Amino acid sequence: MIDFGLSEEQEALQRAAREFLARECPPALVRETAKAPDGVPRALYAKMAELGWMGLVVPETDGGLGLSTLDLALVLEELGRAAAPGPFLPTQLVTHALLRAGSAVQRKAWLPRLVTGECFAALAYLEESDRHDPGGITLAARRARDGWRLGGTKLFVMGVPGAELLLVAARTGRSAVSLFLVEASAPGVRVRPAETIDLTRRVGEVHFRDVALERTALLGREGAGWPLLARLLDLGALGIAADSLGGATRALEMAVEYSKVRQQFGRPIGSFQALKHMAAEMVSEVEPSRSLVWHAAYAFDRRPREAARAAAMAKARLGDVYSRTVNRSVQMHGGIGFTWEHDLHLWFKRARWNEVAFGDPAYQRERLAAIDGY
Repeated sequence: MIDFGLSEEQEALQRAAREFLARECPPALVRETAKAPDGVPRALYAKMAELGWMGLVVPETDGGLGLSTLDLALVLEELGRAAAPGPFLPTQLVTHALLRAGSAVQRKAWLPRLVTGECFAALAYLEESDRHDPGGITLAARRARDGWRLGGTKLFVMGVPGAELLLVAARTGRSAVSLFLVEASAPGVRVRPAETIDLTRRVGEVHFRDVALERTALLGREGAGWPLLARLLDLGALGIAADSLGGATRALEMAVEYSKVRQQFGRPIGSFQALKHMAAEMVSEVEPSRSLVWHAAYAFDRRPREAARAAAMAKARLGDVYSRTVNRSVQMHGGIGFTWEHDLHLWFKRARWNEVAFGDPAYQRERLAAIDGY
């Protein structure tokens, strides 16, 4: 018999995550963090680290919990449901890269600090071309006597300012992409915050002006960075899909809750047929999307040949579903849903950012067509 549901342990993890975030990450904290310079709620992340979330998929031998990507997706779903701020996802991406390709020295230097929440990390890959393929990497890394020199700019880096460690994709040959670990405080590195619609996350530009790196900064082999980067982009896509699933679920819940208490013509607006239909449409899109996220997370660990396709499907679908669900939720709320005072705008804006992060639905569907040979 095949069981397509969650295990008891996974259900317990998700339930505990929901209860923790409801208690420790209310909308008031999200709003307060949006005003902070680095956008990191340090006290919240310290508690998350105590729960083991920062090292959720890190092996126990390296100080983590040794759980699966599906477990990570369940936590990301709850973070999205709470619109939790901060660099959780980008830190997980760099942690995964260290686990896959990091040397013993690199793992020893960074994993303990990432797992305990002492520092955070960000993946710097996107450039002016806005391409998510090897051709989009033009930032140059040239050999020097004592290591490497980096020069160029990365855009829309999720998690900066706030990240102490950067994983930078650079071109080390005509068609070769390599990955480098760079400290954000290194001489020649300049971070400039960028304004985006989503106040719950920090995004910035990172400028590298002839940054000197030691040989040990290279992650993995020279010129072999693209396969790992492609895997990180898949993980980022499914991570955003999980976040979007949680956010869409919360937007649906808020709409239903409001329709029960808001009255017009002497009765709750939820009794009106038009709003019943709208809520039904929301449910019919959100619930089937859950299996796409779970399958993408499962495939990432267990079915590598399906991983890219599953991640693209989940990201494409949830990008659309999250936006449509929060739009309908705003409509069901009426005028109050458009105001700054109502918390719904946190999810509305996050849905817009999630839609384009790691490739918008149109890009992901083009990926699917290419993968399937069309």
